[in-house]
Amino acid sequence: MTPGQKRIVQETWHSLVPIADTAAELFYDRLFEVDPTTRLLFAPENLRDQRRKLLQVLAAAVRGLDDLNSLVPVVEDLGRRHARYGVTEKHYESVGNALLWTLEQGLGPVWTVETRAAWSEVYGLLSAIMQRAAASPSAIDATDDVVSKGGSMVSRPAVARA
Repeated sequence: MTPGQKRIVQETWHSLVPIADTAAELFYDRLFEVDPTTRLLFAPENLRDQRRKLLQVLAAAVRGLDDLNSLVPVVEDLGRRHARYGVTEKHYESVGNALLWTLEQGLGPVWTVETRAAWSEVYGLLSAIMQRAAASPSAIDATDDVVSKGGSMVSRPAVARA
């Protein structure tokens, strides 16, 4: 990620903040539309909380771009937790597509080829860190514990099998 891409992401995030709640709602609507399997990962009564958490994570990630050494452990932990929830590699692709679509809707004319490239780069970086952590032995062991203890997951996520 270049300094220019980091600047674009941070500036456009600030432009999106005033409509953040609407953007989060758009994001989940789009995610469930492009990948209906993701709906099974969320309890319908908790979607309001989930939208709030999404915004918090995105805000922290955007702020953390200035200090990747501090951001990486947080993102790794998020990846391990998502493995326990049943998130697979395919889900990361769906989330990325839904996120970019949401940003395009929310930013309107501010959404340019450069803006898309910058956000794609950031999402690619963060999702790669999450997936790598999800595939780590500690994440696999934790996933096995959840499954064997009768957790809500039906099977171990594909990303954790690698």
